Amino acid sequence: MKLYSHKDVDKKALKGARIAIMGYGSQGRAHALNLHDSGFDVVVGVRKGGEGWKKARKAGLAVAEPAAAVKDADLVAVLIPDTAQKAFYDSIKGHLKKGATLLFAHGFNVHFKQVKPRKDLDVVLIAPKGPGDLVRRQYQEGAGVPCLIAVAQDASGKAHAKALAYAHGIGGTRGGVLETTFAEETETDLFGEQAVLCGGATELVVKGFETLVEAGYQPEVAYYECLHELKLIVDLLYEGGLAKMHKFISETAKYGDLTRGPRIVNERVKNEMRKVLKEVQTGKFARQWIKENETGKANYQKLLDADVNRQIEKVGAQLRARMPWLQEKRA
Repeated sequence: MKLYSHKDVDKKALKGARIAIMGYGSQGRAHALNLHDSGFDVVVGVRKGGEGWKKARKAGLAVAEPAAAVKDADLVAVLIPDTAQKAFYDSIKGHLKKGATLLFAHGFNVHFKQVKPRKDLDVVLIAPKGPGDLVRRQYQEGAGVPCLIAVAQDASGKAHAKALAYAHGIGGTRGGVLETTFAEETETDLFGEQAVLCGGATELVVKGFETLVEAGYQPEVAYYECLHELKLIVDLLYEGGLAKMHKFISETAKYGDLTRGPRIVNERVKNEMRKVLKEVQTGKFARQWIKENETGKANYQKLLDADVNRQIEKVGAQLRARMPWLQEKRA
C-alpha cells in the first residue's frame, strides 16, 4: 500500500496552473471551491445561464462555457456524469491545449475506452471517497476526505505529481491519498455499488421486510426493524468497523449475528458476487449500461419505477413524515 500525505506533494507541480472544473454538481462544486480556497486559478465550465452557471458565479468563481474554459487550462477536471462524458470529451478535445492534464473522479470511461484521450495529454484520476458535500465540509473544518490516485497516461513525466497536487488542493492529503489504477478503481467501485452498497444492501432490506410482512407482522414494525434501524448499525461500522459494532449492540444481537448472518449471506451469495465481479471485469456490465443509454433507457426506467413502487416505500413515506428531523436534514 502506498499512501501519500501533504509531505509528498510537489508544490511546484501545479504552480501558476489554470484549472478548469467541468460541471458544478456535487463533486464539481466541492472541487472548485476547495481549489479556489487553496489559492488556485479556477474556472468552472458550465452551460451559460444554467443553474450551475448561476450558482458558481454566486459563489464568487469564474465561469465560462466548456470550450472556452478548457482552451487555456493546464488541467481539466471532468466532473460531469459518466453517461455524458464521451460526448463531452468529443466536443472539447479539439480545444484542449497541447500537454494539458485530463483528470477524472471515476475511471469508467477511460477504462472501458469510451473516452480515448489524445496522446499528448496526461490522464489522471483523483477519486474522493465521499460525496461532494462531505469533501467541501471536511475541507472547511480543516480535515479532508481520503482520495484514490491513479495515472492512465503520463505524457509529461509529471502526471502523478500534478494529480497529487490537485488532491492536496481539495484537501485529500489530509485524509490520505491511496495509490491505485484506473482498472482497480473502476472495477471495485462498480462491484461495491452492485453487490454491497446499493444492490446488495437494498435487496437485503427489502427481502427482510417482505419476509416479516408475509409472515403476518405489521408493515410498519417490519420497516423499523429492517430499514430504519440499519442506519444505527452502518454508523457504528463506519466509525469503528466490526469491533465497534459488536461493542455497542446487545449480546443477543451479537449471537444472532454470528450464528445466523452466515446463513443469509452464504457461499451461494458469494458465488453470485463472484459472477457480478466477473461481469464488471470483462466489461459485460459496461457494455449493457452503455447500450441501455444509447437505446433510451427504457428497461432502466421500468426497473427503477418498479423499485420505488414497492410496499416498503409506501410504508416508509408515511412513517418518515412523522420524523421531522429527517425532513430538516434533507433540506
